[in-house]
Amino acid sequence: MGIYLVSVGAQEWLEGEGEGDEAEGGRGTLAAALDEELRRRGLAPYDSVPEAAAFVRGSGLSFEEKLVPAMDGFAALCREHLTPRETELLLGWSVLVPFSLDDEIRLPVESAYTDETVIAGAPEVLALAQRLAAAIGLPVEAIPQACDNLDLTMWFLDGPAKEAAAVRPGPWSEDLDTAFYAALYLRAAQHSLRRGCPMTYC
Repeated sequence: MGIYLVSVGAQEWLEGEGEGDEAEGGRGTLAAALDEELRRRGLAPYDSVPEAAAFVRGSGLSFEEKLVPAMDGFAALCREHLTPRETELLLGWSVLVPFSLDDEIRLPVESAYTDETVIAGAPEVLALAQRLAAAIGLPVEAIPQACDNLDLTMWFLDGPAKEAAAVRPGPWSEDLDTAFYAALYLRAAQHSLRRGCPMTYC
């Protein structure tokens, strides 16, 4: 059990339109509501979601990470380096989409953990995550690029992060829980943009 951050493929994103689709694993109602709101804003519908890729460890074609560590330190980092509005944008979304949004979209569609769905754009989230990563000196090139099988989670929890911290000390190494979330949001936004797929919690 626990909260996971995962990528979503076309079949899951588009199927199940109607009542109760979230319970059945589909997100068709959400997809339709998002497209309607995008059209209302004069934007193109989001109809280019890629199919979920067959799992190949290390391929970087899918994304699945578990939110295990405490977030207190990361929340404090956000307060130190971001405005309240930026912090809300970074932490408040329930779906991340691979295109820019001037403002997040709130839809009256139930998500995994709330009564509404808040949609944010990956470019905006990536910019904030990059600022936080820079603020703590996160060794971005040393952390896993592919996050398809809890790679990032295990890197921080099972020892490699401690080993890296010993040879590359810095602000990031003083609180690995905080560094984990800086890396998580960074990699999630990068994955969404690279694959053109939505990201969500489950």
